[in-house]
Amino acid sequence: MSSEASLQSAKVPTLEKVAFGVGMLGNQMFPAALGIFMVVLVRGLGMDPVMWGILFFVPRLWDALIDPVMGFISDNTKSRWGRRRPYILVGAVVAGLAYIFMWQLSPQNSHAYNFTYFLILSLVFYFGLTIFAAPYVAMGYEMSDDFHERTQLMAVAQWIGQWAWVIVPWFWVIIYNKEIYPDAVAGARNLAVWVGLGCMVLAMIPGLLCRTRPVDPATLEELSARNIKKNTASLIKGFGQTLRLRPFRQVCIATFFVFNAFNTVAGMSWFIIVYYMNHGDTGAAGTWPTWFGTASALTTCFLVIPVVTLLSRRFGKKAAFLISQGISIAGYLCFWWCFNPAHPWLMFLPLPLFAFGIGGLFTIMMSMTADICDLDELTTGARREGVFGAVYWWMVKFGFAIAGLGGGLIMKGVGFDESVAVQTPGALTGLRIAYIVVPIIGTAIAMAFMWRYDLDEARSRDIREQIGARKRSAGVGAPA
Repeated sequence: MSSEASLQSAKVPTLEKVAFGVGMLGNQMFPAALGIFMVVLVRGLGMDPVMWGILFFVPRLWDALIDPVMGFISDNTKSRWGRRRPYILVGAVVAGLAYIFMWQLSPQNSHAYNFTYFLILSLVFYFGLTIFAAPYVAMGYEMSDDFHERTQLMAVAQWIGQWAWVIVPWFWVIIYNKEIYPDAVAGARNLAVWVGLGCMVLAMIPGLLCRTRPVDPATLEELSARNIKKNTASLIKGFGQTLRLRPFRQVCIATFFVFNAFNTVAGMSWFIIVYYMNHGDTGAAGTWPTWFGTASALTTCFLVIPVVTLLSRRFGKKAAFLISQGISIAGYLCFWWCFNPAHPWLMFLPLPLFAFGIGGLFTIMMSMTADICDLDELTTGARREGVFGAVYWWMVKFGFAIAGLGGGLIMKGVGFDESVAVQTPGALTGLRIAYIVVPIIGTAIAMAFMWRYDLDEARSRDIREQIGARKRSAGVGAPA
């Protein structure tokens, strides 16, 4: 095969890039909307912050536990529709419907009833989301075998997905608008219907339009009830094999600390804007929290993702990661002065720096993981994007569960009292310090782990050439 033909085969058609990105919009809309809606549990239903933290922790822990199982199943599925598509479609439907029913809550119910009902439906929701997300992420890893095309694909997907964070902050305005809904709980009940149906449709698109690279059927395991013992042993073995690859450990650990340190305090921005900058008056806070989230997402779309993609192509993926995270630390520091009650517009000034942290993270890390899948294939002969994606997101989701619980505990620890409008100065200072210090520490640890990452373009190309020669000898067929 000529180098020109090989290069052409590595390119992903624009339609498929966009379709994959639309799936990312659905994938990010679910958690983005959930983050907004979760505040209703405290503000609208008067739920204790510790109970709120548990509702963050338990479903995400469940999600993290079943992720590797779903990744293994997806990797070893044999069907006329491919390894990924059927699960993407089914998972999208289950997650969308569960999201709708999950928010059918009422303040007339007891706290215990609302807590139990929400917890059970959350487990169903995350089950559906895992059925969708594990094969969806794996699909992205195998859509191209070119070092830079992978980054381009993930950049397009993250760019489209970021619009979730532009749209979703406006749910604040809708839910709390008394001209639309009598209270926030009623707003959440109704809006959840539209969010669930919309996300369901978006998430189904890549299952309908995207193709993936073929695999040798001989490398797949037989999935059956009688083979469950062998399948379980293979799953456990595969889990261990992925973590034995040093580049993958580095990517997982770095993502764990950046993403989950950010999420530990992300929800606190609303409380800081409302309680510190507007003395607990949601009316006075108006749309400031909404504009804060929207401006951050737009900055990511039009500044961070293009710049990080350019840095990756110019200096390499590792350098792009280190530079972007260093910039984000400067942004976090600025918030100490820029969350200013007298001048609320100042809170927008750090966003072009702050947004580089999360904004560039998954563009780079998902592209790196695709490269690592090649390294694994060279060693084992198997394509296991599902397992790698599941283990990677297992780290993210397990940490996210801890982050949700940690956020509730921090709020409790600093003395935040959900039953009063005016918080103590100590509680507000504690929230502001946590909002800055926690993600800075997490980012610094992540940068330390990535400092010696060595899977660069030259090494990746050499790996691909060896795999390509093996595939040509085996005569692997067309995409499915």
